[in-house]
Amino acid sequence: MLVAAAWGCDDPARRTDAHTPENSGAIVVYNAAALARPMRAVLDSFQARTGVRYEQETAASLELARKVIELGGEPDVVALADPDLFPKLLEPRFSTWHALFARNRIVLAYTSRSRGAHEITATNWFRVLSRPGVEVGRADPHTDPSGYRTLLVWQLAERYYREPDLSTRMLVASPARNMRPREADQVALLEVGEYDYIWTYQNLAENAGIRYVKLPDAVDLGEPADSATYALATVRVLGRAPGDSLTLQGRPILFAVTVPTRARRRASAERFVAFLLSADGRRILRRQHFDALDAPVVVGSGAPSLAVQASEQR
Repeated sequence: MLVAAAWGCDDPARRTDAHTPENSGAIVVYNAAALARPMRAVLDSFQARTGVRYEQETAASLELARKVIELGGEPDVVALADPDLFPKLLEPRFSTWHALFARNRIVLAYTSRSRGAHEITATNWFRVLSRPGVEVGRADPHTDPSGYRTLLVWQLAERYYREPDLSTRMLVASPARNMRPREADQVALLEVGEYDYIWTYQNLAENAGIRYVKLPDAVDLGEPADSATYALATVRVLGRAPGDSLTLQGRPILFAVTVPTRARRRASAERFVAFLLSADGRRILRRQHFDALDAPVVVGSGAPSLAVQASEQR
């Protein structure tokens, strides 16, 4: 593992590039749906400072990874909602490193119109969700990390609350018809009243200005100090190809970014990633309710020398 001590100059977006002119074309950015708004804010600032244009493609993280693997997608930057997807799906063929840059947690979001809204708490939510007529939405675990993280949260909650079969009861409360491919799609369905509750990321609930139940730290996948507890939960999802599967273990929720080996506009992409991980980038992310890490952590080898001054600890 490489721990980033510094990411180049104070303002990476201001660097000049002797090899790639600023008007050489737009960088193509693939980012997880939960990152859409904060990433766009960082991209807008980077474009204003440098003149480098961008094309942003937003989808569920597993969909983006499969687009690169199976459909020949050639983005210049890839930012996913789970760093485990890099070694399991993209490395080393499509990338050799990734940088952890932000964290999140799973929450249970709702509105004032939700059934049971006046009484739900961090101690009784599973009872409220089990009531007849309550509609609960979640993301598809085979396309979106939020979906399989929700399943992990249920397993952890079963242990924490000492409630036998809690995971099974939550599957009944949130059936397959209430799954959506992208976690971010659920917020609109909650706001129009199709769902009473949704399992979502904290930053999406805060950006939308909607209420949420904050689960215990030992359950919500949001605290690095609880890593050992999170690791007790596992889930299997579809893998690289039909018939393949991935086993994913509970871990603190982190987001990661890379510049793929096939990036067409590598110099501009590396400058953007350096800006994303800079102090200015962190400030922009935090204004968008996205919890940027104080210092990025780079995993792997071959990260751009312009961006990383680090010591290897692997």
